[in-house]
Amino acid sequence: MSNRQAPFEAWLADFRGRARAAGISQAVLDRALHGLRYDASVVERDRNQAEFTRTLWDYLDTAVSDTRIANGRAALRDHGAVLERIEARYGVEKEVVTAIWGLESAYGAFRGETKVIEAMATLAFDGRRGAFFEQQLVAALKILQAGDTTPERMTGSWAGAMGHTQFMPTSYLEHAQDFTGDGRRDIWGGDPADALASAAAYLAHHGWEKGQPWGVEVRVPEGFDYSLSDREITKLPSDWAALGVVDMAGRPVPDHGQASVLLPAGSQGAAFLIFDNFAVLERYNTADAYVIAVGHLSDRLAGGPPIRGGWPHGDRALTYDERKEMQRRLTAAGFDTRGIDGKVGPLTIAAVRAWQTAQGLTPDGYASPALLDRLR
Repeated sequence: MSNRQAPFEAWLADFRGRARAAGISQAVLDRALHGLRYDASVVERDRNQAEFTRTLWDYLDTAVSDTRIANGRAALRDHGAVLERIEARYGVEKEVVTAIWGLESAYGAFRGETKVIEAMATLAFDGRRGAFFEQQLVAALKILQAGDTTPERMTGSWAGAMGHTQFMPTSYLEHAQDFTGDGRRDIWGGDPADALASAAAYLAHHGWEKGQPWGVEVRVPEGFDYSLSDREITKLPSDWAALGVVDMAGRPVPDHGQASVLLPAGSQGAAFLIFDNFAVLERYNTADAYVIAVGHLSDRLAGGPPIRGGWPHGDRALTYDERKEMQRRLTAAGFDTRGIDGKVGPLTIAAVRAWQTAQGLTPDGYASPALLDRLR
């Protein structure tokens, strides 16, 4: 027996009171919490997840592989009727919904086998983010109380994401749909309809605009002012075209709305004009790599071409510790990253760009191993 089991059970006894106060019935608590074991494996995975580092181009090779494209086209054929109805009801293109399904569970093949109640209880008791996971545990119990599934069927990833489209319990409570009309919002079972509708409802709620791309691959001209490649700087594509930013055929991108220039691998990699729908996909998963993968996979499923721009294949991804070191060194040099968290988000990219400008380098915001070497 784990030496954490006894304190875990004491924590569960305390938690019961908080769950009752949140409206969970005694019967649901007795059934869902009975016999729970402390699961050391989920704590280990939570502590170590920051170390997984891959370059964007390596990630895309897997995320938008030929196999995933072929399987996605098969999924579109096999579930075409329900996907068309989902698109009509929620205003989210069927290829986008299918791409999320492909990235989250390989079109339902890998929905996760971890017992969600046990994992959320363990992480609430002994995790880095106890309050967050307790909130997810209460939400999971509310799902059980509503009768949508049973504790045995409520499986998912070690971190609590569930079903075909990997919804966290709180997202499920807010956005899950009973698309089949059987009285249950079933995102776990063999029929993916409720899960796919739930993903579409989630994007629609967060402002998805049908007909607007997530992004369009573009070419930037010689002598481009890389300080303009900033999420905060938006222009109509016709205005970008006046500055020489055009699609891969050399034409202006249509004016689908305000857009910014994204250079995920700096001046040496592919470039994109990204629209408001990019930010909507970020609500599903904040990583740029994920958003680009979902967007690009949806384009491929709709018959679009591969990404044509090159990537700096000689580069490797910075490790978590290296990213924190880069943030520390930038901040110490007077370019504040507003936190040392190992995440290269907009504030860190802005600091990188400001440092590059001060050094007389191309200010493309790309956090490369060579940049860290120069900071040292």
